[in-house]
Amino acid sequence: MASADDIDALLPQTQCTRCGYQGCRPYAEAIARGEAEINQCPPGGAATIGQLAVLLQRDPLPLNPANGVEGPPLVALIDEAACIGCAKCLPPCPVDAIIGARKQMHTVITGLCTGCELCIAPCPVDCISMVPRTSLAGAPAAPDSQLNRQRFLAHNERIARRARERDALLASRKQMAGADAHPREL
Repeated sequence: MASADDIDALLPQTQCTRCGYQGCRPYAEAIARGEAEINQCPPGGAATIGQLAVLLQRDPLPLNPANGVEGPPLVALIDEAACIGCAKCLPPCPVDAIIGARKQMHTVITGLCTGCELCIAPCPVDCISMVPRTSLAGAPAAPDSQLNRQRFLAHNERIARRARERDALLASRKQMAGADAHPREL
């Protein structure tokens, strides 16, 4: 029986959530538990479905159209003249392929972009578009799945660390505020 690790190793690690799960690993775990079909990954398409079918000794299925359609590898492109620097595209990028600061222009590091499309919806000025990677002159090849996984794990760890630090700071401030409100008797 194939493990979630075996299944995850075959997924493209775009972390696009189009499968209905919050990333490739949760989707792999759902497949391993028998809770998800093998045909829910548009970025992996027929090739990934075929590999999963072989691994799991199942018949291949066509890509479920409810999850999207298979297409060429995409990359996000920011219209830098239209970008207002709101930074709303930064948090949803699962691999930190967008750089910029508040009130500054943002740009996509094309060599890291997985084409997940998660940056599009939060943009209030619609300055992000998805284009085929091959349409950009000199665009590097799509990052490999291992690099995508490493960057996704680092992204999530950074978010979790910041949440822990924020929680500790708030707890400390509450404790200090409580101590100031109730001075000890001498």
